[in-house]
Amino acid sequence: MHGLALALIWLAATPPAVAGGDMAGGVTAKVRAGADGRGEVRAAIDIPAPPERVWRTILDCRLAERMTPSVKRCTVLERSPDGRTETREHWIKRGLFSPMLRSVSRLELEPGRRIGFRCIGGDIDDCEGQWLLSPLDDGAATRVVYENKVSAPFGLPAGMAAAAMRRDVPAALQALKRECLEPRP
Repeated sequence: MHGLALALIWLAATPPAVAGGDMAGGVTAKVRAGADGRGEVRAAIDIPAPPERVWRTILDCRLAERMTPSVKRCTVLERSPDGRTETREHWIKRGLFSPMLRSVSRLELEPGRRIGFRCIGGDIDDCEGQWLLSPLDDGAATRVVYENKVSAPFGLPAGMAAAAMRRDVPAALQALKRECLEPRP
């Protein structure tokens, strides 16, 4: 019964959206429930800012709550001396009646080009994906591609993870674009 109640809360907090193709705000996304039981997403957006600025914005924990409303806290737990790996903790809350979830991820960083990640602990412990950054217009703009495969927490069906991605990923990419274009001191 507990799993069913969580499933209903998760669904209520995740309105339906289109499964793929062009979405609002210049985001292209394909979202599906994978055969391996995980939700899968591949989404892209072009941002009129250089890759270095997009890179810094993606990795700025202080902006995580503004870019993804379900993220309530982001903390860098550990960083390698060479800056090529990080361990991060995110606290996530999807809706009023949903539980607070903890996710710990290991990031592999290729500065200005790629952020690979995989979940290594917490309530969301089965995810893997990457951010890919490609310069456009001689480096004046950036194409951002986001890919992720994740299992819904508590053994919920893959369709629930996909439903959450349909809403959250395009909104997060649009917020990333907005933050990249904000003047910074």
